[in-house]
Amino acid sequence: MPTEDGGGHDLRHHGDAEVRDDGRGLVDLAVNVRADTPPAWLREVIAGSLAGLAAYPDGRAARAAVAARHGLPPQRVLLTAGAAEAFVLLARALKVRRPVVVHPQFTEPEAALRDAGHTVDRVLLREADGFRLDAGLVPEGADLVVIGNPTNPTSVLHPAAAIAALARPGRTLVVDEAFLDAVPGEREALAGRTDVPGLVVLRSLTKTWGLAGLRVGYVLAAPEVVAELERAQPLWPVSSPALAAAEACVAPRALAEAAHAAHRAAADRAHLVAGLEALAGAGVRVAGPAEGPFVLVRLPDAARVRGRLRQLGYAVRRGDTFPGLDADWLRVAVRDRATVNGFLEALRATLG
Repeated sequence: MPTEDGGGHDLRHHGDAEVRDDGRGLVDLAVNVRADTPPAWLREVIAGSLAGLAAYPDGRAARAAVAARHGLPPQRVLLTAGAAEAFVLLARALKVRRPVVVHPQFTEPEAALRDAGHTVDRVLLREADGFRLDAGLVPEGADLVVIGNPTNPTSVLHPAAAIAALARPGRTLVVDEAFLDAVPGEREALAGRTDVPGLVVLRSLTKTWGLAGLRVGYVLAAPEVVAELERAQPLWPVSSPALAAAEACVAPRALAEAAHAAHRAAADRAHLVAGLEALAGAGVRVAGPAEGPFVLVRLPDAARVRGRLRQLGYAVRRGDTFPGLDADWLRVAVRDRATVNGFLEALRATLG
């Protein structure tokens, strides 16, 4: 069932809705999963794990591998069935009185908090400020603050120092870094930091590695927070194939491949942004500077444009389900140059 706020935002609408049913044959620029993934070597790792399906999952090796990847002890790592499960665990397990979500951002954290019975305050970042974080907007009394970095859908990469400055005694600071491995050099990462009080970092392995259907992610936090979240999990929450994938995706070979993919995506994003900015005369504006594997675009009559693009074979993500955005916004995933060129041609024809 959809979770709606008082403003009519469907917090449970996500990009995959654009490519289901009659959208299955469309070129997918709506879902922020890297195209042509998972790679063959990762599919082989996952397939190899199937021989052990008779045994219950044992996450110790994967947990240790993730911990080593970030230079942390395993007690600071919790493996989850995707980052989405982590939001549910945080909402249900942590005893908070005044949660605040910084928007526009991924809507699942707020949806999970609402489903758990919390009243959620919002901080709405402004287009006029480039959707950059204004720490002064966050209430001092907030004991849970959630922010994405780089933020979905704005593609803004906030300075790590600015986010860390939100930490307070008695406050849990949740940073969704689901897309940070798509940023060259993982600039502004807080994953691995132990000097920020109350810090909880969420990572996803589904975006870079094309594992949305497998569900695998993890939480990095103080051992007592990890223990509290773990108590709220069901037994064996992460499947054996997902554990095998997690261990493989944090190995040196995989990290090198992810780093290369991040640089390639940055070049492809620059090509997409240049093409969109060339349409400024038709009212197209790109939020930014974009640093993630997607861009947020403002354009007139966006709902009609989105419908026409579907007729021409392209799916993009509507923006009006994100608090802080209206019907004039669309989110476009970064793809290879040939795909981007086809999309830009379709957009030019649509804008006419």
